Amino acid sequence: MTWTIFAVASVVLLGLSAGVFFGFSSFIMSGLARASDDAAGAGMNGINESAVRPPFMAVFFGALLVPGVTGIWGLVGGHRGGGWVLAGAAVYLVGTFAVTMAGNVPLNNRLLAARDKAVEWRATWRPWTRWNHVRTVAGVVATVLAAIGLL
Repeated sequence: MTWTIFAVASVVLLGLSAGVFFGFSSFIMSGLARASDDAAGAGMNGINESAVRPPFMAVFFGALLVPGVTGIWGLVGGHRGGGWVLAGAAVYLVGTFAVTMAGNVPLNNRLLAARDKAVEWRATWRPWTRWNHVRTVAGVVATVLAAIGLL
């Protein structure tokens, strides 16, 4: 029963993370792009600053740690769905966590450091959004894999 609770928590955390990235892919970035370049650059910097607070960080890191530990626990403990949950954690690690660190964070940092936010916004919002699409798909796939582990 305890393993199942952690497996459900894994699905919830992965789903919440995927939902955040889906929001950016489906309307936040296109909404920012409709604003002036100065306003969009400032807005994106504000979003990035707000993201590194406990509510989002708990979900972002929790979606890596809880399914990873739960998947290993499931495999070691003989729980049928352990491999699926661990597969979800692996997809999240590569397609969401690593993409964030290698793709989106450097673009965020470039925008933050830029003297001319408008120019940097124009240069970074499309590649940032493409990387975010990868995170969104990976987050959804990771959630589905972990959910299969509950069947």
